[in-house]
Amino acid sequence: MGLLFSFFTVVILGVIALVGVRTMHLQYFFGVVIPYLAFAAFIAGIVYRVLKWARIPVPFRIPTTAGQEKSFPWIKSNTIDNPFTSLGVIIRMALEVLVFRSLFRNTRMELRDGPQITYGSTKWLWMAGLAFHWTFLIILTRHLRLFFEPVPFFVDILETLDGFFQVGAPVLYVTDLIFLGAVTFLFLRRVIIPQVRYISLASDFFPLFLIGAIGGTGVLMRYFLKTDVVGIKELMMSLITFSPAVPAGIGTIFYIHLFLVSALFAYFPMSKLMHMAGVFLSPTRNLANNNRAVMHVNPWNYPVKAHTYDEYEEEFRDKMKSVGLPVEKE
Repeated sequence: MGLLFSFFTVVILGVIALVGVRTMHLQYFFGVVIPYLAFAAFIAGIVYRVLKWARIPVPFRIPTTAGQEKSFPWIKSNTIDNPFTSLGVIIRMALEVLVFRSLFRNTRMELRDGPQITYGSTKWLWMAGLAFHWTFLIILTRHLRLFFEPVPFFVDILETLDGFFQVGAPVLYVTDLIFLGAVTFLFLRRVIIPQVRYISLASDFFPLFLIGAIGGTGVLMRYFLKTDVVGIKELMMSLITFSPAVPAGIGTIFYIHLFLVSALFAYFPMSKLMHMAGVFLSPTRNLANNNRAVMHVNPWNYPVKAHTYDEYEEEFRDKMKSVGLPVEKE
């Protein structure tokens, strides 16, 4: 149900842009108004959720660890998997964000006939996730060409490296192929594996379909359908300078692509994609494990009047003695 709902939702989004531009001639609405609204929702949503997470009190150190904690001098500790210092936390976070270290070390568990528990590797998932995120970042960086004049030097270098294996004209970017392949793998994994399909919701399928559609329309524009690149850059430059103007002659496929990108921007803050910011605010990742060295007291504890044993005995001494219970003070 979630799969079909997500698929047809993305199709409807594409049809809305197609009809709006081709039939109703709403180029200004889809080229200016929608991108501005989507970007405003993106920024406001991210700021709201980050501030909301930042206000949640974390009085105790609760990092998830996978190594020996620092304790006695003669016991070797794992400074990365169980960091004791801020430097260890930074290294651990860097490995997590840049190379998905925890996913690389993850294993798959299955209960088979016997019954017998078996463990398997999840390296294909790690490689697909790594390829998807890094190629997405490279593609976004390449798009900076549309927003700057002159084009930043690192964008030119990145495009040269990305198009090293040039096949015909226009230049074939390797990241385009890897990106679409990674999205396809992540989708098929959710459909083919029964356990993953069982727990998958519309919120899992919709981003995959939406991102896949964005990549697909981008590939169509670059390699198959004629698009006025100069006009697109004029539009993008007018947007970032807050002097919007829609040049004539930009193909409909671009407006579909831009509308899908805008939908992704607007959807981003309310989706699971917010793990991009959430990983930096997760107390299971961003805290050093120094619980044995430092006593952490909850500053938000409600003040409770304690009833000590001395006070208890003072109150019930006569009754305790009458039933033969021992007392400390006669």
